[in-house]
Amino acid sequence: MSETYEIRSRELTAKLSLFGAELHSLTKGGTEYIWQAGEVWNRHAPLLFPFICSPEGRKYKADGKEYKMKANHGFARDCEFTLLSHGEDFAEFELCETAETLAQYPYRFRLRVKYCFDGGRLSSRFTVTNTDSRPMYFYLGGHPAFNCPLEEGLCFDDYFVEYEKDEIIEQQVGDCMRTVLCGERKMPISRKLFDYDVIMKDAPASRSVSLRSDKGDRFVTLHFPDSECIAVWSTDHNDEAKFVCLEPWTSVPVYCDDAYENIEQKPHALRLESGESFEYRYDIEVG
Repeated sequence: MSETYEIRSRELTAKLSLFGAELHSLTKGGTEYIWQAGEVWNRHAPLLFPFICSPEGRKYKADGKEYKMKANHGFARDCEFTLLSHGEDFAEFELCETAETLAQYPYRFRLRVKYCFDGGRLSSRFTVTNTDSRPMYFYLGGHPAFNCPLEEGLCFDDYFVEYEKDEIIEQQVGDCMRTVLCGERKMPISRKLFDYDVIMKDAPASRSVSLRSDKGDRFVTLHFPDSECIAVWSTDHNDEAKFVCLEPWTSVPVYCDDAYENIEQKPHALRLESGESFEYRYDIEVG
């Protein structure tokens, strides 16, 4: 099992793993807010890089050459990071290219992930640096899973996701569009909600989203100032999946760009020039 590190603020305690630079635990007042993994889904809060989801067949081209990713959501979540620094209230990790990553993704890079506390929130901060001699292309996102329910005596269906602002959310279902929200903020949680997988909102008006219940006091709010897509996901029809993921993404996932085989042409891929860096963050507030 990979080494873990603990950081603390006055009210919050977080545990972080070298494997995937993943947040494993966030507690306040004895309440655990992060899903503690299990057979139904064995992750906590994986980092998605250099892809969000996967291109068709996990294949794409770069500079005209075909590459295939080994797994969904890129490789960062399955890599051992290096610890750069660690103090009482912060920890920073780093991942650079290896022979294994270059076989799937032909760019040299440096990815740094820093966790720290900011204004009573846990802040996840990411810096991608292009250490290659040519432009690089990538997608980046978070996938934190929050316990649902958050309090004893409540159940999964007692909760709702509340967007900061009114949103219109539609989901493609075969040849039809399913309306999830129509100029509303509250989206009731149920197993049926996830019949057709993830609920995505591209270019949201909101800059935060919350998991709440009118029957309890505990809540989670995810703040995503830098994201152009916010996703909500849980597994369908499995009552052991007692979590809801609130996922901040730089854009819609890579499969939405499958019409473009070459990564250089994928409209939602971020382009980073040689020597340049890209910064991204999201913050978790709990109560």
